[in-house]
Amino acid sequence: MARQCLDRRISDLDTLNTELAAWQDAINTERRQVRWQFTTDDARVKLRHLYPKS
Repeated sequence: MARQCLDRRISDLDTLNTELAAWQDAINTERRQVRWQFTTDDARVKLRHLYPKS
């Protein structure tokens, strides 16, 4: 958000709220997907102390 929306000085709170609402609407309209690269198997290896043994 900081790089996409708040990359400049905004002088007042009303303008900030308007900018943030517009940014949020644009992001929500895109319906972006999350591409997870850290799999459950990776987590079981890396965080084995948190996972029960099966």
